[in-house]
Amino acid sequence: MTVRVVLADDQPLVRSGLRMIMADHPDLEVVGEAADGVEAVQRVTDLSPDVVVMDIRMPGMDGIEATRRITTGPATTRVLVLTTFDEDELVYGALRAGASGFAVKDMALNDILAAIRVVAAGDALIAPGVTRRLIADFVGRPDTVPKRSPRPVEGITEREREVLTLIGLGRTNPEIAVDLCITVATAKSHVSRLLTKLGARDRVQLVITAYEMELVAPSH
Repeated sequence: MTVRVVLADDQPLVRSGLRMIMADHPDLEVVGEAADGVEAVQRVTDLSPDVVVMDIRMPGMDGIEATRRITTGPATTRVLVLTTFDEDELVYGALRAGASGFAVKDMALNDILAAIRVVAAGDALIAPGVTRRLIADFVGRPDTVPKRSPRPVEGITEREREVLTLIGLGRTNPEIAVDLCITVATAKSHVSRLLTKLGARDRVQLVITAYEMELVAPSH
């Protein structure tokens, strides 16, 4: 199955570099490019890609606002945000806007390609250690979206509660399987049911939910 990708970055060299690398990977197809947030939103409307690789810093409409418009629109497109380790404030904004994952610009290109596949599958977080730190800070910050404290856990089983806790800790499905002595397929099934029951768009939102339910405590 081919993952259809839109590249949104105001630097042509970044877009061309990613496009050239993807040309050697038949499971990834660049279907469009955008130089700013307005173009990115329009490309999603016109092309319905699986993933937008979204730069945060762009002229005009930035990547955060573009991400918000994409994730609140009718498209099922997921957003992979490109960031750097010293841009935490911008990453908080992207998280609030509904980004599904984060890639660091100085990562190897092949690692960014792997991140695109992960986000397309909705199966894991990008750079779990970094993302856990960001989400922990995000949930504990007074200036983030209004907190529901703590969210109720009605409707999920005890096992699903255990799985949600491990997701909040950044565990992958294979790691969850090992921790709970279950198969990877069973772990995936639990994650799928949690997404449905909690109305979560993707795994990132499950992590946030785990913090909101106080299953995982923010660490500062």
